[in-house]
Amino acid sequence: MLQSSKKLQLNEADRNGMRAAGKFNAQLMDYIRPFVVAGITTGEIDQLIHDYTLKFRHIPATLGYLGYTKSCCTSVNEVICHGIPGDYRLKNGDIINVDITSIVDGWHGDQSETFLIGEVSDEARAVTQCAFDCLYHAIDSISPGCPVSNIGDAVCETAHARGFSVVREYVGHGLGKRFHQYPNIPHFPDRKSKTERLLPGLCFTIEPMINAGSRFTNPDKEDQWTVRTKDGRLSAQFEHTILMTETGPEILTLTKNGPQKGHQF
Repeated sequence: MLQSSKKLQLNEADRNGMRAAGKFNAQLMDYIRPFVVAGITTGEIDQLIHDYTLKFRHIPATLGYLGYTKSCCTSVNEVICHGIPGDYRLKNGDIINVDITSIVDGWHGDQSETFLIGEVSDEARAVTQCAFDCLYHAIDSISPGCPVSNIGDAVCETAHARGFSVVREYVGHGLGKRFHQYPNIPHFPDRKSKTERLLPGLCFTIEPMINAGSRFTNPDKEDQWTVRTKDGRLSAQFEHTILMTETGPEILTLTKNGPQKGHQF
């Protein structure tokens, strides 16, 4: 595995390619932000993302990926991840995670945010806040050469202290010329993540999925994509693309208009 990680350590030119992909993806997230309000359908959100990406001659990474037919994922309320955009119309009180990935000159930028629609419940606000804080606590926990498990330790410590659970079946991942590659980034500490290291030059996502109730998941058997909480309670997620540099983690998908570190929802 050490050899695998060294092969994926990016040189400066490649790092700049990833920076450009992350910058556009963040720009896209800021573009879609004002539209994510009550009354819009998830399909309309997808179309806006698709059109904006093509306008700049980039590629929506999810479109056609393993047979997926949309340009983003829209996961509403109890949907943990991989929600397929369609006819659902957002309403007051919903929460929705919008997950977008762009291919820019062959490099991938990947991120997601959970949006609060109108006046939401205390639980919806709390689980969204927890997911956001888990992301930044995880970023703050890592340094060049540290174990991958630092991420899972930070996420679980934060979530469990607030009475929430951490999804285990779906994890962060390496990112570069490929959408998903080494290393896997679990949001809980397992044996493998304690031995693998985040070396300078590695790019990866951190994307904790936090459930209000049970951590267990219920994948949709019909569409084979949508993943819901097993108990039907809410789930929230935030994601950034991270480049580990020689001096520490660099967030490649920072938005100008979105929530910044320390934000209170």
